[in-house]
Amino acid sequence: MEISVEKPENIMKLYDEDTGAWRFVKTDKGLSKSLELIDKTLHRLGLSKNEIRVYIYIARTGEHKASEISEALSLHRTETYRILRDLEKKGLISSVFEKPLKFIATPFEKALDVLIETKKMKISLFEKRKESLVDLWLSLPKQEIENERKEVFQILEGEEQISLKADEILSNANKEILIYASEHDIASFYHSGFLDKLEKTSKENVNVQLLANYSPKSCFFIEKIKVKKAKYSLLAVDELPTFIITNDEHLLLLIRKNNGKKKVAALWTNYEAFIKALKTLFLELWKNGS
Repeated sequence: MEISVEKPENIMKLYDEDTGAWRFVKTDKGLSKSLELIDKTLHRLGLSKNEIRVYIYIARTGEHKASEISEALSLHRTETYRILRDLEKKGLISSVFEKPLKFIATPFEKALDVLIETKKMKISLFEKRKESLVDLWLSLPKQEIENERKEVFQILEGEEQISLKADEILSNANKEILIYASEHDIASFYHSGFLDKLEKTSKENVNVQLLANYSPKSCFFIEKIKVKKAKYSLLAVDELPTFIITNDEHLLLLIRKNNGKKKVAALWTNYEAFIKALKTLFLELWKNGS
C-alpha cells in the first residue's frame, strides 16, 4: 500500500509574533503565479534574487529582526545584513528605532515608483553620455576591416529585445515590408505600438503588405489600423510562425512554444536563401488570401 505524501511545493514559512513561533502556510497556485510575476518585474528593475526574497518577505509579513529574516529565508546572517543595508540604500526598507533593530518595508506601490525613477535616472545619464562615448570610440585608432557582406544570424530573447529589433528593421525599410502575423502575435504588435508605426510607414513610399491568419482576434486588430494592403490567409497555416521581411535584406522570425501561447525567442538574419524561401511562401499565401 502506497502512502500519498503531498509535495511541499507551495509552502511559506511565516513568523507569528503573537505566539512567538514559526508556522507553515500553504499557498495556492494563483498566489504563486502572482509572486512569480512580481519577482520577474523586480528583477528587471535591478534587484537580485535574494534582495527580492527579503523585500517580499518583509512587505508581506511585517517588520522583522534580521535574525528572523535570516532564519525564515535560510540565508546566512552576514548576507542578510548586507542585503538589508542595500535595500535600505535603495529606499525599499527602513530601520525601526527599537532594540533589537527591526526592519519595515516601503509600501509596494511606492517601492515600484522608487525603482522605476532610479531606472529612468540611469537611462537619462547614459543618454547624456552617449555623444561623448561615440566621439571617444571614433577617436580610437582604426584597423583596416574588409567591408564584405556576411550572412549572419542573431538569436533574440525577451519581449523587449524582440520589439526593439522589429522597430529597427521597420524604421530602416525604405522599399518593402512583408509581414505574416499569427493571431498569437497580432495583439502584441498592436499594444506595443508596432502596428501604428506600420500604418504610418504604409502612408509613405514603401510597399507594406500585412497578412494574418483568419480568426476573430486577427480581424479585430487589423480592422483597428489603416494599412492599405492587408489580407487574411485562407489556407490552413495555424502553425506558421510570425515573420517580417524588409527590403529583401532582413528577416525576423518569431519562435513560440506551448502551442503558440508562449514566445521564447526570435531569429534575425540577412541570409539570402532563407529570406527568398519565406518571401516565396508569403507571396503564395498572399495570392490565395482575401
